[in-house]
Amino acid sequence: MKRISLVSILSLALLAIAGCKQRSAAAPAPLRFALDWKPEPEFGGFYAAQVNHSYLAQGLNLELKPTGGEGSVTQMVANGKADFGTTGADDVLVARAAGADVVAIFAVYQTSPQGVMVHKSRGFTSLADVFNHTGILEADAGANWVTFCTNKYGTNGVKIIANDPGIGTFLSKSDDSKQCYITSEPILAAAQHSDPQAFLIADAGFNPYTTVVITSGQTVRTHPQAVRAMIAACRAGWTAYLNDPAPANTLMETLNHEMDPATFTAAAGAQKKLIQTPDTDAGSLGMMTEKRWDDLSKQLVELKAINQTIPAKDCFVTLEQLK
Repeated sequence: MKRISLVSILSLALLAIAGCKQRSAAAPAPLRFALDWKPEPEFGGFYAAQVNHSYLAQGLNLELKPTGGEGSVTQMVANGKADFGTTGADDVLVARAAGADVVAIFAVYQTSPQGVMVHKSRGFTSLADVFNHTGILEADAGANWVTFCTNKYGTNGVKIIANDPGIGTFLSKSDDSKQCYITSEPILAAAQHSDPQAFLIADAGFNPYTTVVITSGQTVRTHPQAVRAMIAACRAGWTAYLNDPAPANTLMETLNHEMDPATFTAAAGAQKKLIQTPDTDAGSLGMMTEKRWDDLSKQLVELKAINQTIPAKDCFVTLEQLK
């Protein structure tokens, strides 16, 4: 009886070990998701997907890695240093024109939040006033939106200087204009008792999809199910965040101490109309269209950011295209 018991025990132990090995083998491989800025509401849906386990529900073992703007996320994805990342649609086109095989799979902002922040006391009524009055404009030299605006409005008096990552220069100089996300810097400036007013670049005619999730073409071709899972998880996360940003904001507040809870809440509210639009109501969150990609490609050729147009079908994929 003792011998039978021992054999039974050993058999059960071996079965248990085999089961553990099978579970270990079946565990999803860790994936890196590089964000091109700090944990802020522009990434709220991605953190919501972590909070409500949407990635795990889709079989993804995903690690969010904010870069704080240090280094090119597009290059990280193209070089295999990240499995997924965030960037702008114009950056995708420029990267593809340079030979990088990166593909967009989800677009958070249907209307780009890129804007220029000015002091209300200056009495400006449009973006054109920024470029047609004396003063300074803090902006990233060579940014596509800057080229678009200078081509459209000229630079009759304004002096473009390097962008201060903070808002200190804006607060201290009454003739300062500053590039911004209208969901971020104007809210921070108002909290400092300044008088910010912001103009959207999209209203002037340059409106690339923004906070676009990208992956490599190789990943799309060899792991389409993982890409499908990522799209589904992002959509679930952003649906949750738009309905209730508080849980994800609480998580992001522990990771980013530069933004207080009130600003997190205000930013989440300000960006909602840029993410959830009549198009997404008719389609789905994160959607993209060939027309938008084609129009942007033509604009970038006009801006001399790329030499020739790039077919929209090469730039993004949808759930329906993935099998």
